[in-house]
Amino acid sequence: MLATNETANHTADLPISELTDEQLVTAHLEGRDHAFQALYDRYRDRLVHFITRKTGDGDRAQDLVQEAFIRVTRHLHRFDTTKKFSTWVYTIASNLSKNELRNRSRSPLVLFQKLTNNWDDDHRPLQFEDLSFRPDDLYHKRHLRRLVEETVQELPEHHQLVFRLREIEGKSYEEIADITGVNLGTVKSRLHRARNSFAQRIEPFLN
Repeated sequence: MLATNETANHTADLPISELTDEQLVTAHLEGRDHAFQALYDRYRDRLVHFITRKTGDGDRAQDLVQEAFIRVTRHLHRFDTTKKFSTWVYTIASNLSKNELRNRSRSPLVLFQKLTNNWDDDHRPLQFEDLSFRPDDLYHKRHLRRLVEETVQELPEHHQLVFRLREIEGKSYEEIADITGVNLGTVKSRLHRARNSFAQRIEPFLN
């Protein structure tokens, strides 16, 4: 016990920047200021890069990193400090990435993307035509295009705008914020609500 106390005292004397991840966890749980912020700062950029590679969406990766650390805060008191914190937090990030891809695969927008396969790097509008010109395919794609347009028009006007800019024109969150004149948090909030509303409205037509 004496050795443990000596170790704790030694850790308490060290600057935050010199503590290991596991020591930062302990320090945070003991109420030491800035310990958790140091953990967050240490892993934020690495996790954004990690999730971006898995999901292909840098903007969404930032949201998922926030979610990862929300989960960390909820369960940190149960973390075994004899284990590596990095393994734990990367596992959380990996699971969130898998959930994101799974949810995305169920999204009506992805069904449209799979049918058209015409998103490109220039953020051109979604196209529902293709080069096969098979009458049945062409009819189906025109029907989908009309269905998307009619469904988007049912959204509240401020939701329509961010939805069109992001999901149809492919603009980044920052570009949307500049265009709409609102902050990033508002853009993300509106887009989240617009996506949910769009999915709920269009789901009956996809069955």
